[in-house]
Amino acid sequence: NGKTTTKELIAAVLKEKFNILYTQGNLNNHIGVPLTLLQLKKEHEIAIIEMGANHPGEIKLLAEIACPDFGIITNVGKAHLEGFGSFEGVKKTKAELYDYICANGQLIFINKDNEHLMEMAANAGITDKRKEYSLNPTDSDCYIYGQVSSCSPFLNMECTINNSEIFDIETKLIGTYNAENVLAAVAIGEFFGVDKKAIKAGLEKYTPQNNRSQLTVTAKNKLVVDAYNANPTSMKAAITNFGQMDVKHKVLILGDMLELGEQSDFEHGQTVELLNQYDFEKVILVGPQFKKTKNKFHCFDNVDALLADLSDKNDIKDCYVLIKGSRGIKLEKVLNVL
Repeated sequence: NGKTTTKELIAAVLKEKFNILYTQGNLNNHIGVPLTLLQLKKEHEIAIIEMGANHPGEIKLLAEIACPDFGIITNVGKAHLEGFGSFEGVKKTKAELYDYICANGQLIFINKDNEHLMEMAANAGITDKRKEYSLNPTDSDCYIYGQVSSCSPFLNMECTINNSEIFDIETKLIGTYNAENVLAAVAIGEFFGVDKKAIKAGLEKYTPQNNRSQLTVTAKNKLVVDAYNANPTSMKAAITNFGQMDVKHKVLILGDMLELGEQSDFEHGQTVELLNQYDFEKVILVGPQFKKTKNKFHCFDNVDALLADLSDKNDIKDCYVLIKGSRGIKLEKVLNVL
């Protein structure tokens, strides 16, 4: 979760000082990574390479192709369980980057709050070759520390470097779950000697695109668009954050989470249970997996059926609308009618 957004934020910070090359879009597989590396020229000072995987061994392969000096794993979540087999399979595959850095690289950047990442780093033998950052208010002595100031709807943060340099960042990102992504970019920028004013400037200039954590204002509604992809971890974060937003008339349009294998029924049921804890004005579920669950919400087989209903009724107006689902559900189709 958050790989592409974090990559974009790191690039936004480092380009303030360096001539960089970075992965375009999410070209992060065994084809996309070489395509990016082949664009490297002598004038490039830093390359930021995104790596993705949905099967064991893929990060190991990509690391051997890219030969990174530094690495960061944003987090580990319940994604691509069909290919990984289990959450432990996800952790083992992601940790292949730590294994490579331990053997060949200089250091990793790591979210000290994430117990899974800390465990994975320890198992890989990385004890001192790392730079830590934290959002934990009880861990303000961490070298890079941050806390959320507000998020209604945009994320604002206060960051501290070495307990002395304090500065505010006003992002154009939706969701408190992006705080750790912002802080990762702060930590990496600081390590490479980017001035705090330049770090702030780079992050505040960044505008999310491609249906990731962005706010789209239409003539009818304000759309919180996070429809590029979804898994149980990111879905929970999006729903929880949306529930906490201090705005009125909240509507959710959620699509199936794909590639979950035998865990799919359970995870979609868990999402419905989470939705039951909130008093949202309207919840719309799209896809056969959600439709199989026992729920009290509006359900549609696919996005085209939802589109027909929305075009006919046209009853969602003056609302904040969260749009979240796996890429294969194609929820971006509803943007034009909302």
